[in-house]
Amino acid sequence: MTLLNLIETTPGQYSLLLEAGTTPADDLIRELDHEPNGYFWEGVAEVLVSTEAQTLEGRFAYDSEAGMFCADGSDRSALEELAARMNVVVTDGERLRRLVSEAKASGFEFDD
Repeated sequence: MTLLNLIETTPGQYSLLLEAGTTPADDLIRELDHEPNGYFWEGVAEVLVSTEAQTLEGRFAYDSEAGMFCADGSDRSALEELAARMNVVVTDGERLRRLVSEAKASGFEFDD
C-alpha cells in the first residue's frame, strides 16, 4: 500500500505528493502531539534524509502546504527513494513513533 504519488508535472520535472490527513498514521500523529499535515510529513522527510539517506540531500526541494506534502525536482530516482522510505513510516506506526522520538531527542522540531 502506498499513499505517496510520484507524478511528472512537466517533461523531466516530478512531484512526490502525499495528501495530508488520509494516512493510517493520522491518529498516532495526533497522539504524539503533532498535526498530520503536509508540514509534519515534510519534517519526516527531512529527518529521513538527514539520518538515513544523506545521498538524497539537495536532490529535490520541498513545497509542502497544510493539506499536502510535496517534494519537487528533476531527479526521479531520488524522489522514488524518498517515496519508498516515507511509505514505510506512513504505514508502520512503530516506525513513525521511533522516528518522531529520535528526532525530538536530537533537537529536531517539526513545523506542523
